[in-house]
Amino acid sequence: MKISRIKTFFLIIGILLIPIKLSAQNENIFKNGRLSISANGHYLEFENGTPFFWLGDTGWLLFSKLNREEAKKYIEDRSRKGFNVIQAMVVHSIPEVNIYGDSAFVNNDPAHPKVTAGNNHADSVQYDFWDHIDYILNLAAAKGIFVAMVPVWGSNVRDHKVNMTNAGIYAGWLAERYKDKPNIIWINGGDTRGDQNTDVWNEIGNTIHRVDPNHLITFHPFGRTQSSTWFNNESWLSFNMFQSGHRDYVQDSSGYGEDNWRYVQNDYNKKPIKPTLDGEPSYENIPHGLHNPAMPYWTDNDVRRYAYWSVFSGACGFTYGDNAVMQMHKPVNGKGAYGVKEYWYKALNDSGAAEMVYLKKLMLSEPYFERIPDQTIIAGSNGKKYNYIVATRGKSYLYVYTYNGRKFKINPGKILGKFVNAYWYNPRNGSLTIIEKLKNKGVMKFNPPGVKKNGNDWVLILKSAG
Repeated sequence: MKISRIKTFFLIIGILLIPIKLSAQNENIFKNGRLSISANGHYLEFENGTPFFWLGDTGWLLFSKLNREEAKKYIEDRSRKGFNVIQAMVVHSIPEVNIYGDSAFVNNDPAHPKVTAGNNHADSVQYDFWDHIDYILNLAAAKGIFVAMVPVWGSNVRDHKVNMTNAGIYAGWLAERYKDKPNIIWINGGDTRGDQNTDVWNEIGNTIHRVDPNHLITFHPFGRTQSSTWFNNESWLSFNMFQSGHRDYVQDSSGYGEDNWRYVQNDYNKKPIKPTLDGEPSYENIPHGLHNPAMPYWTDNDVRRYAYWSVFSGACGFTYGDNAVMQMHKPVNGKGAYGVKEYWYKALNDSGAAEMVYLKKLMLSEPYFERIPDQTIIAGSNGKKYNYIVATRGKSYLYVYTYNGRKFKINPGKILGKFVNAYWYNPRNGSLTIIEKLKNKGVMKFNPPGVKKNGNDWVLILKSAG
């Protein structure tokens, strides 16, 4: 049967599928207890069973480049937009000095963090490098945001500034200092391969896990690699992370290209089962391949595609990134890096950031832990590259995502009931289009609104009627 479009209704009419309010602040989330792995091993949840959908932002240089007033502005904005994780480097490079001129270490030695006795994060006049981090962590906790902290970026290990002599000492000190904070997640690594300096990464991971067993740990790998390749069997690794950015299909012709859903498929059935997510897809407003500003820049359309492709394939969340925000670019930095064209405080409102909340709300609008990826929903070819169609379902609902609005067919009977209610969900603005009530049998044909073109993305929603 061919499905026609009938009417468009927006959230204000009271359809209960998607929460109405766009404000997504979660200041009280820590009352749910500590963050842990769900019983099925694929998702994250709080101690009391409340689901946690990771919606991250790459604020990599938050600790080093923003002052207190700027950090407050950034965190409040991300909280309003529904983000619940900020990925940030504790130490980007050695020597490390923050915006106030405070050094992280004595004589640039990671085994000797530079802590000034008597200073504290509440002191508005006198504080050190670590007090500034404390202050930002408290700001984030007050807004219901976890900070996923990278102890030391991978380049410092490659340059042997962090090694087997000082890695364990530093990691133990850091874990001891922050083990009682409610909003900590640890990210080992940092744009690096796990088969290089493996002993150091295991030393950092094992030390943090031993000192701070109540906070989750993952590993941020080099571009177009995934943590599971090296560390899935390590006890310190709570969940997996991959980096799919920043090359397009031509630039990454020997790998997965832009098909970040393939990393999720690779991880999903590995044993032991661990959650996985794209911790660094291609950033909004950064050139394809990163380094050549003459290349096209990634847009919010691409951001949505990476997000829905990976999450519908079974990821436990998604991390957004913006070129200006990830490097906290501002006038004092001159030209900045990677062809950046705007300052971080203006880039906060780039389109992709605001659109991410619609994914989070969609995923939390139905029973969360029963959801599985299921490509058998698609009748016929799944499609290649931008024609790829991805599907996921629970017991009484299913979602199908198309990036370019092409026609597709689905096999019915994948969810309960003799009848289903059909909707189009718009990832760009969160609106719903009611289609009609359908019999849950026979191959169904769907033609999304608009013309076929990249960025005309839609989610088909089928819900068991009654």
